[in-house]
Amino acid sequence: MPELPEVETIRSQLNRKIVGKKLDGKMIIKVRRRAKLLIIDFKDGSSLVFHLKLTGQLIFNGEVSSHTRKVFKFNGGSKLVFNDMRKFGWWKFVKNTKEMEEKFGPESLAVSFKTFKNLLMNHSKAKIKPLLMDQKVIAGIGNIYSDEILFAAKVHPLRQAETLKDKEVRQIFKSMRKILNLAVKHHGSSVQDYLDSCGEKGDYVKYHKVYQKEGKKCARCQSLIKRIKISGRSTHFCPACQSLALAGRSNCQQ
Repeated sequence: MPELPEVETIRSQLNRKIVGKKLDGKMIIKVRRRAKLLIIDFKDGSSLVFHLKLTGQLIFNGEVSSHTRKVFKFNGGSKLVFNDMRKFGWWKFVKNTKEMEEKFGPESLAVSFKTFKNLLMNHSKAKIKPLLMDQKVIAGIGNIYSDEILFAAKVHPLRQAETLKDKEVRQIFKSMRKILNLAVKHHGSSVQDYLDSCGEKGDYVKYHKVYQKEGKKCARCQSLIKRIKISGRSTHFCPACQSLALAGRSNCQQ
């Protein structure tokens, strides 16, 4: 599923390509992102909202295919093609996005450390992996980047928030900022169907340390990466670098 880096990439590209164009007679003034939603704002105050879900793609001037669910035509002849092989994604025109946006927690790239720490401690019994993925707590992180963030921070994905030391919370916060920003720079991760609005793959996959690397050697300590299920989601981690038994200490060298 496209996460913050992928949706932010599409947002940035479309903001340059379609602002000032008209769709159904309405002038586009801005393209925004909230959590994993892509929002196209019109001059009249209304918006067109997309959630790409698992396999959604938004390709500017893309080719229509058997997976195309909708073609949005702009004045001047350009178009935005919405493809979705599994048909879980959606779009809708709304008069106001306030109620929709209020359902999400603070943005993961904008939240302060103090607020981030308080959010975790307010859910002290929750396991850190699903907590990072809970869009009502903090917005934008999904399965890929939660794995990568926790590996970078050397925190086991099953750790409860209340067991985290202050330095571990700070390391998770720093890793979150660093990894998400780097992933945006590389236009996201194309692990399945994700393409940017130019129809190109993101190349952050080559920076992945644990996601979908089950059975491969850890880049830090050479232990084998493991995969487990947490809240129904596949989770990848290094059992040595991210040991539950070590409770925040690591036997791996940086």
